[in-house]
Amino acid sequence: MKKLEGKVALVTGSGRGIGRSVALKLAADGARVVVNDLDAGPAEEVVAEIREAGGEAVACVGSVTAVDFADRFIKTAVDNYGGIDIIVNNAGYTWDNVIQKMSDEQWYAIIDCHLTAPFRILRAAYPVISAAAKAEAAEGRVVHRKVVNISSIAAAGNAGQANYSTAKAGILGMTKTMSKEWGRHKVNVNAVAYGHIETRMTQALAGDASKTVNIEGREIKVGIQAAAIEAGKQMCPLGRPGTPDEAAGAVYLFCIPESDYVSGQVLVCGGGLGTV
Repeated sequence: MKKLEGKVALVTGSGRGIGRSVALKLAADGARVVVNDLDAGPAEEVVAEIREAGGEAVACVGSVTAVDFADRFIKTAVDNYGGIDIIVNNAGYTWDNVIQKMSDEQWYAIIDCHLTAPFRILRAAYPVISAAAKAEAAEGRVVHRKVVNISSIAAAGNAGQANYSTAKAGILGMTKTMSKEWGRHKVNVNAVAYGHIETRMTQALAGDASKTVNIEGREIKVGIQAAAIEAGKQMCPLGRPGTPDEAAGAVYLFCIPESDYVSGQVLVCGGGLGTV
């Protein structure tokens, strides 16, 4: 029997990159997945991929920062699969600048995506999780649920990323707090802090050419100078960036039964580089 057979997993930002790999990995081990992306196309592609492999998945399209998203996300899981077992707060992006040039819009966009959105999702999930946990306790059953929040080694501070570093440090505080609040409901709350993982956000730039992605109508510059990537390889004990599939493996460790007595912890997935 698969370790996550019958579990219901919600993964934000799972139409692309790390989130996609997380959704596919959880589904491959039996989880029924609620896939989320800003755009319908990528979300539906991941749903189709999961179904073609014999799994179950449904899409919940939209921005995690929308005020109604959290309720809609939770409702999608309950309406389609009857409950919640795993929540992975993964959606995110970077919008960098030094603090003296950073606008309020830049600050709040990143804080809202990486910190406010997970707060709202967990708040919306509480009634469902609490009711299920109380019913299971009355029946004498112990069922562990899992929350995995995505952080970064940038939580320790990264020049040019005051907004992102603050948000990623904040999610660690939320993780440790929720592990204490929700332990009585048998919910394990942990975080994965990534180093350099190869995604469209961290792709190498060709020369000085800027690359952008459109996020909620904003053209956001992404990518890393090739020289910086090479320097990072030299510093990293494993000598390379990680892949999205490797990043998903770290999340998976916190979702399986073997981690039922692990809570309030931060796992750095950085090839030996970085601490938080």
